[in-house]
Amino acid sequence: MLRQILRRAVARRAVVSTVIKNEAVRRIHCGRKCCSSKVELTSVRYPGVKRGNYAQLSDKHVQHFQSILPKERVITDLSDVESYNVDWLGMVRGASQVVLKPKTTEEVSAILKYCNAENLAVCPQGGNTGLVGGSVPVFDEVIISTSLMNKIISLDDLSGVLICQAGCILENLDSYLSDRGFMMPLDLGAKGTCQIGGNVSTNAGGIRLIRYGSLQGSVLGIEAVKADGEIIDCLSSLKKDNTGFHLKHLFIGSEGTLGIVTKVAVHCPPSPKAVNVAFLGLEKFDDVLHTYRDARHGLGEILSSCEMMDALSLDAATTNLKLQRPIGEFPFYMLIETSGSNGAHDEEKLNKFLEASMANGVVLDGTVASEPSRIKSIWNLRESIPNGMMSEGHYYLYDVTLPLEKFYDPVPLVSERLAGTSAIRCSGFGHIGDGNLHLNITSPEFDHSILDIIEPFVFEWTSKLKGSVSAEHGIGFKKTQYIHYSKSKSSLDLMVNIKKLMDPKGILNPYKVLPAQH
Repeated sequence: MLRQILRRAVARRAVVSTVIKNEAVRRIHCGRKCCSSKVELTSVRYPGVKRGNYAQLSDKHVQHFQSILPKERVITDLSDVESYNVDWLGMVRGASQVVLKPKTTEEVSAILKYCNAENLAVCPQGGNTGLVGGSVPVFDEVIISTSLMNKIISLDDLSGVLICQAGCILENLDSYLSDRGFMMPLDLGAKGTCQIGGNVSTNAGGIRLIRYGSLQGSVLGIEAVKADGEIIDCLSSLKKDNTGFHLKHLFIGSEGTLGIVTKVAVHCPPSPKAVNVAFLGLEKFDDVLHTYRDARHGLGEILSSCEMMDALSLDAATTNLKLQRPIGEFPFYMLIETSGSNGAHDEEKLNKFLEASMANGVVLDGTVASEPSRIKSIWNLRESIPNGMMSEGHYYLYDVTLPLEKFYDPVPLVSERLAGTSAIRCSGFGHIGDGNLHLNITSPEFDHSILDIIEPFVFEWTSKLKGSVSAEHGIGFKKTQYIHYSKSKSSLDLMVNIKKLMDPKGILNPYKVLPAQH
């Protein structure tokens, strides 16, 4: 029935002429271009950042680490360490000389106790999929990788509470839960690599937020290790625990600057019994807003995701990665997902929503999918956009929250500012359901003049609209000088005081989150 509606709508609609700007743009297919040899050291690219007064790594330190961990889990070969020094975007590169790979909370505790005593700065690292330089060293910090802390401890099949170590990969957790009738409340494009500890530490958002809320609302408990090695046990599995300060929230979103998360307890919803995806083509951004409003009212409780992408964003995936677009070319696209417990009920609601949207001419074309393979294929198209961007050279990605009526405005504004530069494309996609825009710019290689055009303009403009300079990726290293656009002085002062209390020597993930002057 749904496909019949879509076919009728296509037959009666007028042909829409869609001109994708920059059709003849230069494209550089160099795979993942952020190999370490092509990325400047952070200290070179950002000469204003000065190394703190921390100790230099010595043979004595390495030998002590080898007394805590087996030698094979103390990585010192520079060729092996190098991949841990570079971020996913290829924007920053540290100069660490050692990677430590603990398997237990007690090992993390012993490492931090020693580093604190020796005044060695450390950089916690999960899957290293962050986009703001928070998961790699700025200088020569000791890297503590949680990748071997990957045990699932328990799942309560009555309450749906999952307890696991911080190094568990998100997709592995989702697969484990799926086999048992549950799902993770979080879903990200990087789910095959990112780790739950990093997700919690950055308070990751993702595509399910519109239905299941922010990750901080799903995390019931946390175990973490402070800078001095003290283990903080807040690993509650209770939905209601009103006993004073909610200390877990100190670690959620603090990006490893207050402590290293070692275990988490997450409340996981039951898996939906019926999932449908609609991929729609639209002519203008006002139609996107109209469709989102109709989806919220028409689909109600079964609406689980609502994504928007412009033509140039989708083109990065279809042209650069040779992925097939499910419908024709349009200026804007939407991906809408429904999840529920009754397939017939959900299909009826989606049926009415699509019929109304196409009858009034707001949605011009579309396709629907209920088969898992087709759903996966459509989602893969959306999630492959960043990789498509990266294949063109250097990728400047901005993650901001804006009022919905201004959601897309930065894209044409920045495009105009970039005229005459080496920029290849400027496009936008994101989570329309929660106001989170991903503004994308690419160029053949890193160009500081392009960076100067974008920053701080994007953050100043966002601040004027009372938006957030970081919607879901955190502050990390790249946004420390811009956090004041979204945080008041009193808030920043309180953050500084908390940092001094919990990490007096400042060894945990230095140069991150807080402005440099602090």
